[in-house]
This record gives sequence, structure tokens and C-alpha cells, in this order.
Amino acid sequence: MISKDRLQKRIELLAQIGKTEIGGVSRIALTKEYKEGLDLVTNWMEEAGMTVRLDEAGNLIGRKEGTNPELKAIALGSHIDSVDNGGKYDGVIGVLGGIEVVQHLKEESITNKRSLEVIAFCEEEGSRFQSGGVFGSRAMVGNLLKKDLEVTDDKGNSRYEVLKDFGLDPDNISNAIRNKEEFDLYLEMHIEQGPILIREDIPVGIVTGITGLSLTEVTFHGEANHVGGTPMDLRYDALLGASETALAVEEIVNEYGGNAVGTAATMEVIPSQVNIIPGRVSTVIDIRDTDYERREAILKKLEAKVKEISTRRNLGYQLKSKLKANPALSAQHILDTMKKKSKELGISTFEMPSGGGHDAQLMAEITDMAMVFVRSENGSHNPDEYAKPEDIKSGTDLLMETALYYVNR
Repeated sequence: MISKDRLQKRIELLAQIGKTEIGGVSRIALTKEYKEGLDLVTNWMEEAGMTVRLDEAGNLIGRKEGTNPELKAIALGSHIDSVDNGGKYDGVIGVLGGIEVVQHLKEESITNKRSLEVIAFCEEEGSRFQSGGVFGSRAMVGNLLKKDLEVTDDKGNSRYEVLKDFGLDPDNISNAIRNKEEFDLYLEMHIEQGPILIREDIPVGIVTGITGLSLTEVTFHGEANHVGGTPMDLRYDALLGASETALAVEEIVNEYGGNAVGTAATMEVIPSQVNIIPGRVSTVIDIRDTDYERREAILKKLEAKVKEISTRRNLGYQLKSKLKANPALSAQHILDTMKKKSKELGISTFEMPSGGGHDAQLMAEITDMAMVFVRSENGSHNPDEYAKPEDIKSGTDLLMETALYYVNR
């Protein structure tokens, strides 16, 4: 039986690692706090009867062997790293829910033909290196490039150096790659991180697909000059170019509609002083959509708009793609199973796409996948994010029944 109390207790215990003064969590990937979190989760995996290892990308993997080693494994997972001063539920409930499923098998003496794996992916958030996240799952499906190890954190440490300091071997990071012959499917539970399930007054969501994420850095080059001595018609203000671009993102995305969303997520102004016209400004544009063709059309129109802005304002510009993850659809047979099991359990569910990116969309490149959403309040990536214990249990019950259906198939 899934234990609501055990799940809640473990959520609270893990939240103590990296706890901030205002009640949030700062458990950034590959830090001391992250290592403490991994150690605690390792103990819980071992308690559930799993053997545990850390791969060269920093993914923590617990495995309960099946009775038939020739069958592909079922994988469950999410992440335990956080954004700076984030919440205690994001990612965590997927890892702890997966462990709870395996714990249930042990306590109820249920045999499993297929092996079960619970994976805590490394650096899903991307908070440390600001490079788009989902690092561990990208490593697992073989999507890393040389530049992914060269990016640096705010202290100037490269990811390569940080992985080494963490006791890993980035020179052999390819050892983390898994293939299509290893997994039958991947299931992930996560808080919704949005208001839809609250609006619908439904505790659990069944995710039909995951949005495709694109991060593009747009840099405008103007001329830094004295704010008092430079007439308005002789200014080459890079900040105005970036500001126009931010407004254009909203306009273009609204024009295309659908599930598309767009955000000017960051803005770096150089020099950032009260008496100097900004000479160089970079903004990272986040465009997401479940429709690949529509997302690409938005990006193409945005690029044309950036060119028009730079020409009109006599600015130089550069566009640099920082990350692209394709949209991923959930496997229909898993969706059908989830709908059937939710009815048997008496759990109200709502079918919906995911606007956030998740490790599941990378895993979709090597296996079938689907996700369970749990209703959450107060948004996400902040100390106030909240999911009711009974909703987390309902999501875990659905995760368990879906996993059990496949594990002995």
C-alpha cells in the first residue's frame, strides 16, 4: 500500500537539505547540498530493496532486478535538484513516488518480471550553469555536445571541472548513455506547476504531450555613451533593441496562439550604470510549444523581427541557440492504461499537455513515455509551491498501478 505519511515525511526531510531562511529550497545540482540529498535518497532506495549507482553524468539510479532478465526494464523518475530558493515538491515527488512504488512491491511481496529502475536525473533545472537544464537525461540519451561540458557557473567553474570535483569522470561521460533495448517505458510524476488542475478542481493530470523548449540568446551591440551629452537622434541604445524584442515575443506568440508560450527570461545590460547608455544587451528568449512546426515558425518570425529592429536602430546583433528540445507525445497505450487505472482507483483525472520541459521528453527519444501531474498551488519555482498530501498519494497510486500493469506483462 502506498503510504501517504511516509511520502510526506520524506518530502519534509529532503526539504531540510538546502533549506533557505524564508522556507524555500536551494539544492543546486552538483553542490554539497545536492550530494547530501543524493545520499539521503540513496538510503531510501536501498531500504526499498534496490541496488544503487551514480553514473558519470551524476544520475542516481536505483534498480530492483526482475525475475526475467531478458525483458526490458520499466523506469520511473524525475529530479531532486532545485532552482535557487525554489519549492520542496518540484521533481522531488516523482523520485520519492517512484521509490514508494518499489517499496510497495517489497512490502506486499509482489514479484516483478521486468526490472524496475528509479532515476533521479542530474541538473534538470539548469540553475547552476544556466544552459537550459535536463543535463542528466540528455546525457542518458546521448545528446550531449562538447560545449555542454565547457559552460561555466557564476564562479567561472566549468561543468567538466565541477563533475570531476564531484567524484565523476566526465572524460567517460558516454558511459551514461542507455539505449532502446534497455527500457520498455518511462513514467514520471511531477507537480503541474500551473493553474489548470486547480481551475478544473481535479487532483491528477494525465499528460498527453510535453512542450518543445527552445532557448535563444539575442545580443544587441550599440554604443555606450554619456546619457547627457548624447542627443536622442544620435543614440545607439542596445537596451531599447532588447526591450522591443521582449515585446515582440509576446506579440508574435499571441499571433500564433495554440499552446505556444514565449518569455524574455533574462536581460544582461552592459554597462549597467545610471549615466551610461547601454552598449551591449543580451536577452534569453524562451519559446515553447507542443507543435514543432508552429514553434519553428515563431522562431523564424522572431529572427526576422530582431533583424528589422537592429537595422532600424543601427545596432549590431547576434542570435545563439542555447538549447532545443523537441516536443514529445506520450505513448497512446500508456495513456489508455492510465485512464483505465484511474477509473478503477476512483481518481478524477484531466488530460492536458505539459507547458514545462521534463526529463521525460528526452527519455521519449529511446523509449515510450508518459507523465502524471499532481495538482499544485501557488505556481512553482518558489518557496510557496504546495501540493496536498492526498493529491500526491493519488498521483502515486496511479503511478503504481500503471507501473504494475507493465512490470509483469
